Amino acid sequence: MAAHFLTLLLALVIDLVVGDPDRLWWRYPHPVVWFGKAISSLEKLLNGDRLAAETRRQNGFVALAILLLGACLAGILMHAFFLKLGVVGILLEAVVASVFLAQKSLSDHVRAVAVGLRTGGLESGRQAVAMIVGRDPKSLDEPGICRAAIESLAENFSDGTVAPAFWFAIAGLPGLFAYKMLNTADSMIGHKTERYRDFGFAAARTDDLANWPAARLSVLLIALGALAAKGSDAAVNTVRIALRDNNLHRSPNSGWPEAAMAGALDLQLAGPRRYHGEVVMEPMLNGAGRTHASVKDIETALRIYLLACCALTVIVLVIFTFSL
Repeated sequence: MAAHFLTLLLALVIDLVVGDPDRLWWRYPHPVVWFGKAISSLEKLLNGDRLAAETRRQNGFVALAILLLGACLAGILMHAFFLKLGVVGILLEAVVASVFLAQKSLSDHVRAVAVGLRTGGLESGRQAVAMIVGRDPKSLDEPGICRAAIESLAENFSDGTVAPAFWFAIAGLPGLFAYKMLNTADSMIGHKTERYRDFGFAAARTDDLANWPAARLSVLLIALGALAAKGSDAAVNTVRIALRDNNLHRSPNSGWPEAAMAGALDLQLAGPRRYHGEVVMEPMLNGAGRTHASVKDIETALRIYLLACCALTVIVLVIFTFSL
């Protein structure tokens, strides 16, 4: 048990300090790329255009089961190999686990938006934010760019860091691999389009379930980050707005970290947005908060985020210490 949490602790530290080395992934495909290829292959095989909707939905469950079993098996075999290497194996497993976390890479991408706005103006900010959000960047003014970056930071903190760490804590590498396979499947096929509405149903609903604990835990971590960055009033507001406004978001999970960050910053987030030329009308989170988002808000959100990541690491450290 102690070795398990030591591995997670090391993985969190490695990811926070080193992140994803660009030079490595320029030369070799990221493991998630292989996950994507497996998902794409099964989708082409089992989601034929002429199949009935019921058959597509059943095939979606079959495909997801195959993908998750394959991911779990890979995790089991890799963990068994690392066990034979003793202390070296713990370090190697931590390095592998760190690849599936996103603390530093997310911070770097969001920081690039702030740097772009400060040094290159609106167009540079749009180019940077287009790397992390799906909405049409040409429709965004500077406050819109800032809100989009902050929303992405909060949402991806939950499913890019907290959820992978949670599932590693629960089930080690098999749990981590299965979660990342599921999350990748949701991003690829969990859409309500004609092609994926039925086939991707299993991936979308299962991903909602898998992210349920992390979304709520992320509120606590953001509150701890807000406490360290801005004081007790910000921490209380973080929890208050998250509890009150989370259900205003279209996602059953994303509303928790986004509302929490809105409360921490005393800023309105979400609201109407444009995707591929179509306006999606959504209510504001923290509607009584400030209306004008700025580059300074991105920088404050990043400080809260990094402190929240540190809080997660400290929690794992405490669990490791008590497991000795």
